[in-house]
Amino acid sequence: MKIRGLLVALGLLVVLAGGIWYSNRSDKGKDTAAKADATPIVLTLKEADITRIELAHHGGETTVLEKDSAGVWKITAPVAFPVDRDAVMPLVSTLTSVASDKVVDDKPGDLSQYGLNEPALSVTVRFKTGKSKLIAIGDATAIGSAFYARAEGDPHVYTLASYTKDSLDKKSADLRDRRMLTFNSDKLARVVLTARKAETEFGKNTSGDWQIVKPKPYRADVFSVDDLVRRLKDVKLDPALSADDLKQAASTFNSAAPVATVTVTDANGSQKLEIRKTKAKDEKDDKYFARSSVVEGVYAVEATTAKVFDKATDEFRNKKIFDFGFNDPSRVDYRSAKVQTTVSKAGEKWFRSGKPLDSSSIQSFIDKLRDLAATKFAEPGSSSSDLELTVVSGDGKKVEKVSLAKSGSDWLARRDGDASIYAIPGATLDEIERAAAELKEDRAKPPTKK
Repeated sequence: MKIRGLLVALGLLVVLAGGIWYSNRSDKGKDTAAKADATPIVLTLKEADITRIELAHHGGETTVLEKDSAGVWKITAPVAFPVDRDAVMPLVSTLTSVASDKVVDDKPGDLSQYGLNEPALSVTVRFKTGKSKLIAIGDATAIGSAFYARAEGDPHVYTLASYTKDSLDKKSADLRDRRMLTFNSDKLARVVLTARKAETEFGKNTSGDWQIVKPKPYRADVFSVDDLVRRLKDVKLDPALSADDLKQAASTFNSAAPVATVTVTDANGSQKLEIRKTKAKDEKDDKYFARSSVVEGVYAVEATTAKVFDKATDEFRNKKIFDFGFNDPSRVDYRSAKVQTTVSKAGEKWFRSGKPLDSSSIQSFIDKLRDLAATKFAEPGSSSSDLELTVVSGDGKKVEKVSLAKSGSDWLARRDGDASIYAIPGATLDEIERAAAELKEDRAKPPTKK
């Protein structure tokens, strides 16, 4: 019995040892597989160390980017150009870590089978130390959307995803600053628009908001002015145009009808853009062209962009009567022949004479005041007043007083401190007066005490 028990124990020991051996072997296999599946890194660089990038296309253009002492990238070849930062930075970011899909050849004997003997694209990166690194990109793989690549000093041939190759495969036309006006939006202080035989000047107030300065001081529709500035940045040159194309565009521009001239001023000075339009006899739509004081040449402009500049002063004026915007005011005084009421807000509740108001009726009244806007501007008339409205907002710091007088089927509104006369349809004021008259007290019963 003792011998039999010993044999059983010995057998269990052998099985246990075998399990441990198999487990260790399995774990090693997993480690090996994990290492094989790990993403190979072709190139790793530090962005701050890069001072020069050369993009050489086989049989084509070589584009050179260099960083100046201030850290600003510029194109120095084939022709010197300022760069589009939004185009250059993704290229630089890609170079800091070029990852491969896989290694396809550890020690290739013949690079021509991968298109790497004369690579379609060679990217050379130079550092502050004077040293450099090169990565070459060859043919596309037969299966899948990838390309063969290798790095200088590395015997392996890798595959790169097509999006990595596309991030690096850039020419000067892809990287140059194509804006026809190169002003700094954050430092823009003045915009002058000449259109419709009138000049409109925009400037910023102490709060940094756009206002109309000329022909008279007016409140500006900030969204319209911001759109005007944004569209200026959208006017871009076409680097693919030939010399003959540019010559033809210039000739067309010289004989075209003026549409608008825009002058912008930032911390670095002023820049000007002229827009003209022409219509050929056999064409249905107008064509627009632009010439800038910053870059040479005349270039076509999209009609939707050009028409933003073809506007008179009144189209940029703010037609809203009140400025309290998305936030509720803290107090409203309404005084007419039929309705006199004062409402104020404390916390989340509105009150009249110390009594809480029904939330839906007061919100309807406030929303109508928020949306109150003119349909047009009128000439100054009678200074009499049939309705007085005062709105307090901004923690009591902003007080807007408006006087309104009936004029035919419209009401004419005048804001304190504002020379503009706003014409409002009578039906709109009827709705506001009705909302003021229908303000109701909150009839909700207070919770019972237990």
